[in-house]
Amino acid sequence: MSTALPQVVAVCISENKGQRKTPVAAVELRENHGIVGDAHAGEWHRQVSLLASESIDKMRALGLDVDSGDFAENITTSGIELVSLPVGSRLQIGAALLEVTQIGKECHTRCAIFYQAGDCVMPKEGIFARVIQGGTIKPGDAITSCT
Repeated sequence: MSTALPQVVAVCISENKGQRKTPVAAVELRENHGIVGDAHAGEWHRQVSLLASESIDKMRALGLDVDSGDFAENITTSGIELVSLPVGSRLQIGAALLEVTQIGKECHTRCAIFYQAGDCVMPKEGIFARVIQGGTIKPGDAITSCT
């Protein structure tokens, strides 16, 4: 477990589902919608996706050249064990408040990462959340668990 304080490493968006996301300087989260301008935003339970940089490091250790957004996550974190958070947990990130709605996901199609490495961390270690309170978040913002 990291001794660093939990924080945002990167924020990423994509215009279309099923593609890698591009890191941006900041994102605007809208209540019960998700990230403004992101393909996954909408009135459903997986408005925002999060993945730990520690999970990305596991894929790098397998020899992959991957970075934030390559697993289609919106928020890359460090210093917080995302998969240990129970559904219903709340995370305060900057002014925004998120509620964890799902741990992991089923991949219906094998992504490019799976074919390159024979594995992918997002289905097992990524989490999903809905936006309870909107706000702007950016790399370096602290993450506080409000479980």
